[in-house]
Amino acid sequence: MKYKLIMAALMGLCLSVNGQPVKQYGSLKVKGTRLVDQRGQPVMLRGMSFGWHNFWPRFYTAGVVSWLHRDWKINVVRAAMGIEPGDNSYLARKEWSEEKIKTVVEAAIRENIYVIIDWHSHNINLAEAKAFFAEMSASYGKYPHVIYEIFNEPDKESWAEVKAYSEELIRTIRANDPDNIILVGSPHWDQDVHIVADDPIQGFDNIMYTLHYYAATHHQFLRDRGEYALKKGVPLFISESAGMEATGDGPLNEAEWQRWIDWSEKNGISWVTWSVSDKDETCSVLLPSASSEGKWAEKDLKESGKKSRALIRKYNGE
Repeated sequence: MKYKLIMAALMGLCLSVNGQPVKQYGSLKVKGTRLVDQRGQPVMLRGMSFGWHNFWPRFYTAGVVSWLHRDWKINVVRAAMGIEPGDNSYLARKEWSEEKIKTVVEAAIRENIYVIIDWHSHNINLAEAKAFFAEMSASYGKYPHVIYEIFNEPDKESWAEVKAYSEELIRTIRANDPDNIILVGSPHWDQDVHIVADDPIQGFDNIMYTLHYYAATHHQFLRDRGEYALKKGVPLFISESAGMEATGDGPLNEAEWQRWIDWSEKNGISWVTWSVSDKDETCSVLLPSASSEGKWAEKDLKESGKKSRALIRKYNGE
């Protein structure tokens, strides 16, 4: 009887730790092209990105973070702070915007999952970004849960411009947080990783580069760019992805989406799916009936939501 009680307690402890990824993996680091845990073992993060906070603020709640963790089985969530446009953008309402992001960050810390603080912009706003990440790294840099995404999707900027911007932001963050992961974007909506691979940022540790895909638009050519980057020793992180066209609309291409998942899994590349929102488009995973506190039924999910949930649960071992 004593043996059975001890084994039951140990099993309960394992389940508790496995259900809390940060307790399981601890501080993340980059080793070669791989993300590794505190013991140096390879680890993959799989989760969901919120939609732009300035358009779908109602989902930026602790309840949604908890539901995504406990029901969808995510181990990472991405808080996408829209820098522009609109009356609710960060540039228009800084304090209100920061509160939305902090709600998600602090909920993720309580849930013991990882959280990406995403500067969701297509333009360089250096002064504002430095001020924001100085505050975020000072407030949350002590937590191993936090990952910084310093430039969501540069569009027309050159790699030289993005690189110079990124180096400034990395120095800003490292002044407060010496080791949490920092994600760096690349030109043309995070597709030019082959250019980055020929001229990566030097002198900093725990830096990864974001690759974004939408499976109905981005096919083997973009995976080939990713392969080139990996062969050059550049670590990749898919911080935004989905199964439809790059517009965010159109039908799901499930076969190509699976090819991307297979490629990511083979190469140990973490992936995050877009997005927790209820816009009338394919990539928004929720219907307007979905509660702002989670606890969604199947009837609240679009097909992209059902598929995203199934994929995350499958590959996170649920």
